[in-house]
Amino acid sequence: MHCPSCAQPTLALIGTHELRCPCGFHYFHNVAAAVMVALCWQDEVLVAVRAREPGQGMWDLPGGFVDPDESLEQAVQRELHEELGWQPPPESVRYLGSFPNTYRYDNITYKTCDTVFVVTLSDKPALQAADDVAALYWVKRSELELERFAFPSTRNAIMLLTR
Repeated sequence: MHCPSCAQPTLALIGTHELRCPCGFHYFHNVAAAVMVALCWQDEVLVAVRAREPGQGMWDLPGGFVDPDESLEQAVQRELHEELGWQPPPESVRYLGSFPNTYRYDNITYKTCDTVFVVTLSDKPALQAADDVAALYWVKRSELELERFAFPSTRNAIMLLTR
């Protein structure tokens, strides 16, 4: 591989996520942060159907990658606005946990740390699928089918949510 600093073909992978060149250039391909949100109303959870690969047509929870200079909480609000046209009161968003994930997109494999948040709703909001969401469904917790979720991290989040 060619080094972006010296342009020589001397860039080497060291370990699993570090690229190093004899010229002194270092690049660390670190984990990307992502958020997902379980919106819960009574015994139902909002499920989003993925409009794009990876996992097009499979189930997911609303969410996405954290932007640079953004907190997890800010990402939750932005992603819900982009994907659902709706935002919960910030104080209603509760952190549940996190799981590692592998996200393959455009022939690049990204390692992510997917954080899970929960919002328990007293009223069912009017939501519309937008951005990279094809459809939205309210699914009873007892009818959530793990194999329909696109990513292992989301399946783990659903197991944590329903235990």
